[in-house]
Amino acid sequence: MPGPLEGVRVIDLTTVISGPMATMILADQGATVIKVERPEGDYTRQLSTRRGGLSASYLNNNRGKKSVVIDLKDPSGLNAVKQLVADADVFVQNFRPGVAERLGLGSNALCSSNPRLIYTSIVGFGFEGPLADKPTYDPLVQAVSSLATVQAGSDEDRPRLIRTILPDKLTAIQTSQAIVAALLARERSGVGQEIRLSMLDTVVAFLWGSDMNGHTFVNDELHREEAQSFLDLIYGAADGFLSISVMQDKDWEGLARATGRPDILLDPRFADAELREVNREARLTLTQSIVAGFKRDELLARLEAAGVPCAPALTRTEMRHHPQIAANKTLIEYDHPVAGRLRQARTPAQFLGTPTSLPSPAPALGEHTALILGDTKACEPAK
Repeated sequence: MPGPLEGVRVIDLTTVISGPMATMILADQGATVIKVERPEGDYTRQLSTRRGGLSASYLNNNRGKKSVVIDLKDPSGLNAVKQLVADADVFVQNFRPGVAERLGLGSNALCSSNPRLIYTSIVGFGFEGPLADKPTYDPLVQAVSSLATVQAGSDEDRPRLIRTILPDKLTAIQTSQAIVAALLARERSGVGQEIRLSMLDTVVAFLWGSDMNGHTFVNDELHREEAQSFLDLIYGAADGFLSISVMQDKDWEGLARATGRPDILLDPRFADAELREVNREARLTLTQSIVAGFKRDELLARLEAAGVPCAPALTRTEMRHHPQIAANKTLIEYDHPVAGRLRQARTPAQFLGTPTSLPSPAPALGEHTALILGDTKACEPAK
């Protein structure tokens, strides 16, 4: 079966990651996604880590789509896009604010001819304001959103980037969810609507649930964030790394039993959860010193037997081979006609009533131009 979004037609003018990943999620769930590319193609087609002339980044964010090449600088190319949108359900673009309007592809122009259209715009910092017109990349959003400072742990420490493009990918997930919500609303009302998202808003909302407690109570805000220890997340054993989460009294007691250190239960600094938090640095330093004397897998077995929440810190290669990944069937493999055998993560949501099919490979540049548009010379790559 093709998935729960079978019959939904999406016109995708996005590039790089946030937009393409969002529309790929829709394609994974059964939507027909037509990726409109400029003659030189999506920028990610040119990135490194390549095989058969195709980049892994492009393949990993554009599977399941159809590619048409349209020159948006040509009036007949713009007309071709409008024709595609005329009977589409969703239109997605991530131009800078105002660019779509200048091209004649703004929400007013497209929604007036297709009132059922879900018109979706993704921008970096916002649609108005001092940063709205700035070029946007993931590290810049990490910086402005305070994510880099949250990662550092203290306002006084050097901000640290998360070493994955979290704002891009969070925005992709938020966008796909918003589009589906708008499709549901259209089923009830019969009319479409415009959706606007910024990467900055997405990250700030993401942080608020766990990292902005000190800024939640109006007129009682923290003016300085205290340092957090990274030992609370990852501990170094004799031959590897693991994560241990000691949240409750029973976890602390289990840690003492598993490591043969009943003496730590007698230490008044760690008598209850509040004291363990007050004396966090001392607790973490002590725990690290205990853990260092064990081999990782032996300690994991001891902790699991004692009921202590724990897990190995895996490398990317170890993750691929972990039995939980195998049990979840998280990874899929299929053949690309040019790049060969591919391994990717499946769409996370499993629809038991409308299961999704194995995705089709990411398309070659303009692979479906003739099929979808016919012999429209203005829509072909320049020679």
